[in-house]
This record gives sequence, structure tokens and C-alpha cells, in this order.
Amino acid sequence: MRRMLMEPPRSLPVAAPRGGVGDGPAEPVPCRTLAWTRRNTLGVLLVGALSSLHAATPRRIVSVGGALTETLFALGAEREIVGVDTTSLFPAAAEQLPKVGYARTLSAEGVLSLSPTLLVCTGEAGPPMVLRQLRDTGLAIETFDPAHRIEGVVQATRRLGSLVGRAGEGEALAARIEAGWQGALGQIQRRTEGKPPLRVLFVLSHSMNQLRVSGRDTGADAMIRYAGAVNAFGDVTGYKPLTPEAAIAAAPDVILVTDQGLTAAGGVDGFLRVPGLASTPAGRARRVLSLDALLLLGFGPRQPQALAQLGTLLYGDRA
Repeated sequence: MRRMLMEPPRSLPVAAPRGGVGDGPAEPVPCRTLAWTRRNTLGVLLVGALSSLHAATPRRIVSVGGALTETLFALGAEREIVGVDTTSLFPAAAEQLPKVGYARTLSAEGVLSLSPTLLVCTGEAGPPMVLRQLRDTGLAIETFDPAHRIEGVVQATRRLGSLVGRAGEGEALAARIEAGWQGALGQIQRRTEGKPPLRVLFVLSHSMNQLRVSGRDTGADAMIRYAGAVNAFGDVTGYKPLTPEAAIAAAPDVILVTDQGLTAAGGVDGFLRVPGLASTPAGRARRVLSLDALLLLGFGPRQPQALAQLGTLLYGDRA
């Protein structure tokens, strides 16, 4: 008798009709089946609730890299950005966002203080130890490296669009970039046809005490070549300190700088006071041209406009 009281019944007379009404007496449903059904129903409900919670949780993006921030804005994802690095200067609204510091010198505490769910960054972001610390917290990190190629820009645009749930917008933006780029290339080809290429010296300067020239494997070198010109320092790799002797030997037809660098120098006159520059063909002709740093070197969604503007600067009088 005691055992019968302790053991659960093997089945309960729960109605489980085999057909329509009046088809016969209900067959008992095993108790284990009911328990299994309840557990699985509860599991389905729990998964659904978690999925809904996840979908309802807003994405919180920290963007490290001016071109990435610019692309997120172009995709319509600006409301999801909670922090940016100091190179994120376009559009103007990006400058109002909380800053996590310079891309190469991030701090884990600075990034995590914004409670991000996603960090997107360029290959230049670091230091590596900080990125490892961030990954160890479970933060999702996606790295992008267009490698100073327009194909890389297009691919990065599509990938970023998919990553933030805007694949359609990514495809549309990538198509606009490709079309704009082909238009800019066509314009440059028409302007340079049958003419000797210009020798361009690009000088990067954050202050007049730190002047560097661009060699191969730099964004400036890529844009000079895309524009149908010759990099006057194309026989070196990366950025190198500018020396008077090297500047004179390079004999550039044009000196290209950033708007920010030209402002720091106090204009063309200030730049040409740098030893050696005034003695070059470009210096004697006062051909010192400038473009916004992020526009020219960022390799983001405005790269077609950058190429078109560079072409106009270089060949406006040769069209």
C-alpha cells in the first residue's frame, strides 16, 4: 500500500481523441509524455523570450577608424554608435560622440565604459594587448582593412552593412561607390591622355616639427597612382622623415599636403619655408595643393569624391 501511494500513476485519463466527437472512449496519455511536452513547451517559450530580448537589445557600437564611422553614418546606423576614436571627424555629428582616444593607443577601460556590444576597427587599432583584453571580456570585435584599394572599400562596405543588419543599404552604398569611382577614373584618363605624368610629393605633417613623405604601401601613394601621377618618393616604403636633400632630389612637379597640415604651416608661404621644398620645381612654381586628410587618405565611402577632387587639383589646367 505504501509503495502504491509513493509511486506516480503510470497514466492519466486525459482525453486524446482519435477522431471526431463520439469516436470512442479517450485513450490514456502516459504521464512521461505529458512531462516531456511540458518541458519542451517551456524550452520553446524560453528560447523565444531570449530571442525577443536579444532582438530588443539595442546594438551599441564603438567605431575606431574615421572611414568606418563615416560608413556607419552612410548606412543609417548612426543611432547605434556610442563611441568613436579621434580620427572620426566626418560627418560633423560624429565629432559630438564620446571619444575613446586615438586608434593606436586605445584603453580597455575607455572602450568598456561605454558598454559596447560591438567594436569595429581598422587593422591599425591597438595596442594588441588592449584588443586581447577586450576580446577576453566577450566583446565582439570586427577588424576591417581595405588595404588602400577601392575593391577593399567596396567589400568592407558590404560586410559592415551585413554586420549591422543593413545588408540592403550596404549593397546600395557599395554600388554607388563603384559607379562614382569609375566616373572619376574616366575623368582622369581623359585629362591625362597623351601627357607625361606629374611627379607628386606628398608631405604629411601634424606639426611643422614632424614632416614625413609617403612612399609605397601608403594611402597617399595609392591615391597618387590612381590619379595617374607618379609618387616622387615611390622608391621607398611607408612614411619617411623629410630631408632637404631628398626633397630636392625627388624634383616634384607638385607638393601635395593635407588641409590640416597646410593650416598648421600657416599657408603655402609657411610650407615653402621648410628647407629644400622651395628649391624643387613645385616650390619654384608654388604648386602646393591640399585636400582634407580623412577625405584623401581615409579610404571610405567618399573615396570617389576624393579621387575626382585630386584629379581636378592636379589637372584642372590641363583638361
